[in-house]
Amino acid sequence: MALDAGHRAVGLCNVAIGFQRMFARWLGVEPERISLEQVGLNHLTWERAARLDGTDVLPDLIASHGDELAEIVGTPRSYIDQTGSIPSYYLRYFYAHDQVVAHQRTEPTRAERVADIEEQLLEMYADPALDRKPELLGQRGGAFYSEAAVALLASLVNDTRDTQVVNVRNNGTMPFLSDDTVIEVASVVGKDGAAPISFAPLSPLMRGLTAHVSAYEELAVEAARLGGRDRVYGAMLAHPLIGQYDLADQLTDLLLAENAAFLPWANDGAGSPPPGAGGR
Repeated sequence: MALDAGHRAVGLCNVAIGFQRMFARWLGVEPERISLEQVGLNHLTWERAARLDGTDVLPDLIASHGDELAEIVGTPRSYIDQTGSIPSYYLRYFYAHDQVVAHQRTEPTRAERVADIEEQLLEMYADPALDRKPELLGQRGGAFYSEAAVALLASLVNDTRDTQVVNVRNNGTMPFLSDDTVIEVASVVGKDGAAPISFAPLSPLMRGLTAHVSAYEELAVEAARLGGRDRVYGAMLAHPLIGQYDLADQLTDLLLAENAAFLPWANDGAGSPPPGAGGR
C-alpha cells in the first residue's frame, strides 16, 4: 500500500540477522562473510542455505548444532534433518499448533509479555538519569534490529548494491504468488530500492503454507482497505489456523466488536463497507 501511494518502502525483520550472527559465532568468522538463502513471507520463512564466502555450510551447521537449532526454533530435529532447512521460530505456530495453544492456555501470551515489558521500559526511559540500555530490553525480542536497520539505510543511501534479507514485492520471484505479494528474501539493495535475488523453487511443503498464508494476507488487506463484514469473514476463513466456518464466524464477530471504535462501518448493524467501496 505504501508503494502504491508512491512512497519508497522496504520491510525488515530481524530473523535473518539473528541467524547470521549465530552462525558466524559458531563458525568463528565475521558475520559479513555469511549470506543466507532465506525464503518465504514475513514471519514465515525458512533458511535453505548459509553460505560462508560463497560455500553453503548449512548442512555442516545442522550436523554439528542440529539439536540446539531445534530447541531455538521450537522444531523437532527430525524436521530440520528431513527438509535440510531451518524454519523461523514462528513456524511452530503452524507445525506445533496444539502444543502452543495448550501452553498459551496456562501462560501469558507473547503479546501480553511484550506489553508488560514495554510498559516497564517506558517507565525506565522516563528517567533522565538513565544512560545505558536496560537489561530488560533483552527480553523484548528483536535482537540486532538496529544494526539491520542501519545497514539497510546505508545501502539505500550509498547505493552499495550489497545483499540483505528484506521484505519486497514479489514481482514474479515466486511464480505461484501474485506480483503484489510481499515476500521476505535475499535482495540486492541500492539507491533504487531492493531487488529480489532469484533462487530455486520452493518445495511443495514450503510452497503450500506460503501460498495459504499469502492468500489470507491478501484478503486481510482488502478487508482493511474496503471494510465489510464479509471481507473480514473471508480473511478469517482463509487463514490456515482457522479454516472452519463456525470458528471464522465467531472470530469475525469478536474482531468487529473489539475494534468497533476504529471501524465506523462496523456499527451500522449490517457491517457495510465505507461509501463507494462496494459490496459488504
